[in-house]
Amino acid sequence: MTDRQNSGREEKIVQNEVAVAMRVSWTSLIANMLLSAFKLITGLIGHSAAMVSDAVHSASDVFSTIIVMIGIHIAHKAPDSDHPYGHDRLECVAAVVLSAVLAVTGCLIGWSGMERIAQGNDESIAIPTLLPLVAALVSIVVKEGMYWYTHAAARSIHSEALMADAWHHRSDSLSSIGSLVGIVAARMGFPIFDPIAGIIISVFIIKAAYDIFSESLNKMVDKSCDCETIENMKRAVLSDDDVIVLDELKTRQFGSKCYVDIEIGADGSIPLSAAHAIAQSVHDRIENDFQNVKHCMVHVNPVDVKALMAEMHCRE
Repeated sequence: MTDRQNSGREEKIVQNEVAVAMRVSWTSLIANMLLSAFKLITGLIGHSAAMVSDAVHSASDVFSTIIVMIGIHIAHKAPDSDHPYGHDRLECVAAVVLSAVLAVTGCLIGWSGMERIAQGNDESIAIPTLLPLVAALVSIVVKEGMYWYTHAAARSIHSEALMADAWHHRSDSLSSIGSLVGIVAARMGFPIFDPIAGIIISVFIIKAAYDIFSESLNKMVDKSCDCETIENMKRAVLSDDDVIVLDELKTRQFGSKCYVDIEIGADGSIPLSAAHAIAQSVHDRIENDFQNVKHCMVHVNPVDVKALMAEMHCRE
């Protein structure tokens, strides 16, 4: 495959990834704006602190989706003289910002719940109406659906920022479940459970923020790919009949993509052009079979085939 063909292929992949990410993000943005407004109104009218907290969480999703859109747009910019390897890591930066937004949101919701508990007893806490109960059920269905929709898109284009946004949807779904439990308990004569539900919600949100931050940080410090992917790459390299031995295979994640460095052994008596053809074959196989590989570098080490055969014969 020529450099021009590689460039055209990469450009088409990038365009497709951006198109998918933007479509999902716009859907999330509109859904979150409508849902947060709906939950806030029902929470205020229906006297539910848990639902108001849930509405704040949904509103933070609007901000997080905007961050995702900006992060993905910048991350997919073409390489330039100052950034010859591209801007992919900026997608991880967007995910880190999202984790910070989630953590702050969780802390605020937890603090609000503790304040309400400290300020009064069961009798002073208003009992929620049925309206917030309906809002919680609607939110659970919508946000769980958004989680699976965004999660599938994130996996298809290997987007860390989009995956973080998917978990933001899931945390909102969990917070709505907490709201539902709190509202039901409050209506059964235990109004203290409404603010308690808000505190439990905050724990889920902070946990999601920590997970997103940890995963993003790993991808910013050249963490290797998972073991299964590495083993599949090794099998792909050794499937080439001209590769005598695989001396080394190293991977490092670069945002939502990864770089691969390979050292193979080939017959040392063949011409340089033949050795280059073997390296090119391995290079193309890795980049074509593994869509999240941004670039594969292959180095060929000469192998003395006669000496190797003699050594194997002696061992037998």
